[in-house]
Amino acid sequence: MKLIVENNIPHIAPLLAELPVEPLFLPPGAITRDAIIDAEGLIVRTRTRCDAALLDGTAVRFIATATIGTDHIDLDYCRRRGITVASAPGCNAPAVAQWVFAALAAVRPDAQTLGIVGCGHVGSIVERWGRAMGLRILVNDPPRAMREGPEGFCDLATIAREADVITFHTPLDATTRHLASREFFAALRRRPAIFNAARGAIVDTSALVEALDKGLAGAAAIDCWENEPNISAALLERAAVATPHIAGYSRQGKMRASIMAADALRRYLGMAPTGAAESVHRVPETVSLAEAAASYDIAADTALLRARTAEFEALRNGYRLREEL
Repeated sequence: MKLIVENNIPHIAPLLAELPVEPLFLPPGAITRDAIIDAEGLIVRTRTRCDAALLDGTAVRFIATATIGTDHIDLDYCRRRGITVASAPGCNAPAVAQWVFAALAAVRPDAQTLGIVGCGHVGSIVERWGRAMGLRILVNDPPRAMREGPEGFCDLATIAREADVITFHTPLDATTRHLASREFFAALRRRPAIFNAARGAIVDTSALVEALDKGLAGAAAIDCWENEPNISAALLERAAVATPHIAGYSRQGKMRASIMAADALRRYLGMAPTGAAESVHRVPETVSLAEAAASYDIAADTALLRARTAEFEALRNGYRLREEL
């Protein structure tokens, strides 16, 4: 089986060496329709857009993304074409939670109420660690509330009204694009800090800049930006924490993602998955704010992005993977 693989996916090569595949490693910009025309499979990350423009007329029948999200993949197109798609849900959740609490320590260490918008893999760790720190936690997750019942959940208006910090952890789709809108910011009551380590377009950038200027939002900590790598200079200037989409970039998270992608390929080939991702690193049940701050120098990453904004992609691709808590 011929397989095209992004060349910046850590740990993937030895995992593929165990499988009956012929991998060709290419940089994202070289993964074109002509380059993949006779390949049966792709293993990519978010910078490779998998849609009709790339896939039409190719032999591709399997795509694995070594990321939690799939918004760079046209899932409807893949379903119509019978292309198997796999992702790595939760692979970097502990690292993103680490980023959230390092940001909290830097921006609002005195916060008493934490609003979590989207409580899946990342949000549930943020919730658990936050409760252990003694924070009052407000959770907004309509899909979970529909499945599990309303107890333990609140609406977005309650979070806007009562939270000292609001952190977003939803996927990006039609219902969450610009979820943090002008209307949302107008409803803020406690000048909360706004954190986005999910997807850039969940937050309306111009609306957030306006909210910061008007004092509706007290601060911003941003890892995911609209229009990456051409990020908003206005938001960068105003953000207390600003990092180049690396919140999930831990050594353990990358290892989990690669194992999950390789296991998906194993299943596609009719082989048993290893299941080894679960044993990479045990997520602690509790973490203190001091431990989170000491584990990750978020100020250094912020300073680096401010100094080298035009090198956003290079900073991201060359990031030195950190250790999880």
